[in-house]
Amino acid sequence: MLNITTFLDANSKRLDKNVLYNPTTGNKYNSGEILSIISGIGRDLKDLGIVKGDRVLIYLNNSEEYLFSLFAIWRIGAIAIPGNRIFTANELEYIVDDSKAKLMITDDDAKDLIDIKTYVPKDISKFKDRDVLEAENTDWDDLCQLQYTSGTTGKPKGAMLTHGNYFTAIHNECDVLTLKQDDVYLGIYPMAHVGLSWSIAALRSAAYYILMEQFNIDEYLELCQKEKVTVLTGMPPVIHSLTTMDRREELKTVREIVSGGGPLHKKIWKDFHETYAIPIINAYGLSETIVIGTGTVIRPEDYREADRFESVGHPVCFSEVKIVDEDDSSKILPQYEQGEIALRGPAVAKGYWGNEEKTKASFLEDGWFLTGDIGYLDEDNRLFITDRKKDMIVMSGWKIYPTEVEEVLIKYPEVKEIAIFSINDCHRGEIPVAAVVWENEADDDGLIAFARENLSRYKVPRKIFPLDELPRVNGWKLLRRELREMFKE
Repeated sequence: MLNITTFLDANSKRLDKNVLYNPTTGNKYNSGEILSIISGIGRDLKDLGIVKGDRVLIYLNNSEEYLFSLFAIWRIGAIAIPGNRIFTANELEYIVDDSKAKLMITDDDAKDLIDIKTYVPKDISKFKDRDVLEAENTDWDDLCQLQYTSGTTGKPKGAMLTHGNYFTAIHNECDVLTLKQDDVYLGIYPMAHVGLSWSIAALRSAAYYILMEQFNIDEYLELCQKEKVTVLTGMPPVIHSLTTMDRREELKTVREIVSGGGPLHKKIWKDFHETYAIPIINAYGLSETIVIGTGTVIRPEDYREADRFESVGHPVCFSEVKIVDEDDSSKILPQYEQGEIALRGPAVAKGYWGNEEKTKASFLEDGWFLTGDIGYLDEDNRLFITDRKKDMIVMSGWKIYPTEVEEVLIKYPEVKEIAIFSINDCHRGEIPVAAVVWENEADDDGLIAFARENLSRYKVPRKIFPLDELPRVNGWKLLRRELREMFKE
């Protein structure tokens, strides 16, 4: 048996210390209280007819309720679908239809948003003293999560993650961060994102996890100083913000900071290192690998040799990496030659839910996963990422797929043709913008308003560039790279 929530059982029996603090609500919890609360939610879900293998969508803001609902779903052997609270009704309906979800855990404001049975977790503190619900008997390969991630077709795909995948990810993240029970960990990643696994690793190690419901740089720094944070989560925009100020006093207890969710530019990394002398744990992984469940990372001990501030490091425990030819994955490329990055390890997802074609294209029979990212290995087998095979945009850790956005915005009456692409942004890494061929008169404001009504806000183009025609090969294949070159800043 392997049910990923049973680490809470072990911790509750040997430790009596707070392991979770939400500054927004002021609530603090020890492992036993968390276990009782997820047991209470789990019983409610079972009373609503949820059984092992059923899919349950979570549609909440970052909160204690989100975290405990996730654990409760795992506890009873059901399959969680982490949804972002900014998803539109159309986006939710697609996921529900694709996954055949039976229930949505949400709040009062959204319980009537789509046609599905709902559960609203309220007054969860009432469960604090309830009896513990025995964990469902689940195995390594049993699914615990469908992590929806879009593709070049524009339709989201559900990466099938298992209890074994999460076991590996949590092990590796505890190992990489050398987490101990006297650590203070500040987590800022959205709970709908696999980056939440870093926070679960902190709970696994019985460190003190501070849950930020919404990121604010001033509160972030205040919490660092007040709570004497030792392990900090960040992402390129956060690290960039810190390089524009000198906040060494607030960060003086921090021994390491995680960066992930997008490329960390060399200059920002170098400036941060020279200002704060805090090692950046520069990690590389994907939804399909639960971040560094199977992936690579730069650790503090790598800094003696990896002083170029560019690499995402070596494979973590149990992981393998190689570079293959983009058109022939059986051909392994030599050092310094760029090709597609392939990963293999026990945290690689089982495939894509209900999508055999895309599963076969990315998850090879010998266990290798083709990431769609382009990079190379140096003479020390450190990995460097240089580009993406796909046209995915990563803005502040959010993944944006051009085709998905285009399929929505082409419905705006004044748009004749549209292409979504990225331009570099010092703060966010890159931002989505649009090149538009208009039917008649340009209507930037109308298009942006339409986008805001029909897309999650992070997918809305930040700029619109008018063109007489889009660049294409032989009149059909869109050249996004040429657009990026045309409008780079």
